[in-house]
Amino acid sequence: MHQVSVHEAKTHLSRLLRHAVAGEEVVITRSGRPVARLVAIEERRPVFGVDEGRFVVPDDFDEPLDEELLRAFEGRG
Repeated sequence: MHQVSVHEAKTHLSRLLRHAVAGEEVVITRSGRPVARLVAIEERRPVFGVDEGRFVVPDDFDEPLDEELLRAFEGRG
């Protein structure tokens, strides 16, 4: 864990970002007291197929809506 002052953080932000990306935590202090923590963001990748089999798309899902349901969606109901 690195601990740096606000001034040092402003002056050396690029270097501190490299430390954070490498997995280190950087604590930024003001008047010797911790005020912020700089850490890397964990990259989240989508997991495709996670809901496979949980629902079925009906064959007519893209057919026009019947008039009554269409009116309800349009607020004319």
